[in-house]
Amino acid sequence: MKKYIILLFFFSVPIFSQNFDYKEYGLLLSKHVSNKGNVNYSLLQSNVMDLNKVVRQFEMNYPTSKWSRNEILAYYINAYNVYTLKKIIDNYPVKSIKDINNAWDDKFITLGSKKISLTYIEHNILRKMNEPRIHFAINCASYSCPILANVPYLPKTLDNQLETAAKKFINDSTKNILSVNEIKISEIFNWFSKDFKTQNNSLITYLNQFADIKINENAKIRYLEYNWNLNE
Repeated sequence: MKKYIILLFFFSVPIFSQNFDYKEYGLLLSKHVSNKGNVNYSLLQSNVMDLNKVVRQFEMNYPTSKWSRNEILAYYINAYNVYTLKKIIDNYPVKSIKDINNAWDDKFITLGSKKISLTYIEHNILRKMNEPRIHFAINCASYSCPILANVPYLPKTLDNQLETAAKKFINDSTKNILSVNEIKISEIFNWFSKDFKTQNNSLITYLNQFADIKINENAKIRYLEYNWNLNE
């Protein structure tokens, strides 16, 4: 548990509740996100007060060192997705998140007395928790990203949800094209290759945990061009 205390050292303002209630966030997702992960940003913009209400809940109920690992993981996965929605809506209409200046590095997220960015959540918190499947759960508002789930990630069901997200993404032929001897895969596996490899296991070994087909260890690897168009 000590390593998670290090991640949260800067949060000194007292917490209002240790257990986060994702009910309002769940309602927001079910209303604005399809089963295929498409977001109705126009409708969400018209319901911006509901989004801001959810954002406020995340601001007021952030993790402390007393939270379990799954509570912390679930919170920051959901937070990344919530604040990505906010970043898009604050700049909508927009064709791509890349059209927004400093979208990932802007410290527009307020947790207690601190301001942090989407980059900070992803690289300084989530990636340091040694759970590669987070890359299939966080959504960057783009077509080539893993889909935005239309239900929250919850501590009690987190492992099953991450397992489902990994299988869904890896076997999605619009994201990855798999065959026995050649694979054309998402740039996510290139950008974050260190997260998927270990001293004893290769990227293909990792993929084979979830792939519907058995990929040869010496299969040729190519990376697909990333589509940054908005996931509408």
